[in-house]
Amino acid sequence: MLSGCQGDLSALDPAGPSTAAFAKLWWAMLAGSVIIFALVMVLLVTVLMARGRFKSIDPKRWIVLGGIIMPIPILIALLGHAFYHGERMFGANTPRPAVTISATSRMWSWEFAYQADGRRVVSRDLLHIPVGLPVKIDTTSVDVIHSFWVPRLGGKIDSIPGQVNTITLLADIEGTFGGVCSEYCGEGHAGMNFRVQAHNETDFENVLRKLAQ
Repeated sequence: MLSGCQGDLSALDPAGPSTAAFAKLWWAMLAGSVIIFALVMVLLVTVLMARGRFKSIDPKRWIVLGGIIMPIPILIALLGHAFYHGERMFGANTPRPAVTISATSRMWSWEFAYQADGRRVVSRDLLHIPVGLPVKIDTTSVDVIHSFWVPRLGGKIDSIPGQVNTITLLADIEGTFGGVCSEYCGEGHAGMNFRVQAHNETDFENVLRKLAQ
């Protein structure tokens, strides 16, 4: 089962700090749900094995204690954890970008635009980014709503016609990562994928120069 947590499109196999935060949040939520489930099972077994001892307890008290008070501390902890990591990924604590890239979606492909030596250069269905530097992705659409998502590098953001939405990616390691449109956008949705190639800074600059030729 744990082998299913790895792979090109698994957010539980992080290659950057944003997805690492997602993975930590997921594991924390799993741990919280296991704790709540275990407590409920303990109460159930206790009541079944010693019914006589608990007959005097008002059913309303069981509902309040077991259904409200018991899970509240765990849920509050999980909510605080989610807000903390959400601010790091999408809020005021997002790292200042070193590179800005435009991502334009259309049925059924992605176009990525960069600045190289003062010129605008593009690549299709292959996004080039530098390793170790925050990259701001400005995404929009020319037709319907799509959604930009690189599971191993960050969260997802909608790509909406007439609007520019922004997300920051940061890769910790060199390599190639899968990207998808995660918003159903028509009959070609299943094939609207792209790749992300994370280079060292020198190779990234060389790639941009080649695209400009």
